[in-house]
Amino acid sequence: MSRFWTLLSNLHSLAGPVVMLLYPLYASVIAIESPEKDDDEQWLAYWILYSLLTLTEMVLQSVLEWIPIWYSVKLLFITWLVLPQFRGAAFIYERFVREQIKKYGMLKDNHRHHSSSPNGKGKKKFVQFIVPKKVG
Repeated sequence: MSRFWTLLSNLHSLAGPVVMLLYPLYASVIAIESPEKDDDEQWLAYWILYSLLTLTEMVLQSVLEWIPIWYSVKLLFITWLVLPQFRGAAFIYERFVREQIKKYGMLKDNHRHHSSSPNGKGKKKFVQFIVPKKVG
């Protein structure tokens, strides 16, 4: 039985970085490459929320240490944000974060869905900059 708990504990520890970082990183690169804007919004919203959560955790670290289920709750919440079936990050951003940003005058309505580069050329330049060129 102790081996089972050790395995479960190791899987739980591995799930965090995979769900919170590896999959979102992969999906973000795929979103940059795709012509659709919905996936761009989802992953930009995810990284904004993940950054806010991380900063909040840093500030409240001494309090969160006393909550034994915090990591599990955080993992479930991040999983909901990440899974494409739910589009949780886009939902939270649209319903709560965007409203607060507009409330404090940091965002104007005419900037929504407004791209500074036609046909996604800015995306392509960014991907060309990030992806290493083949040397041959």
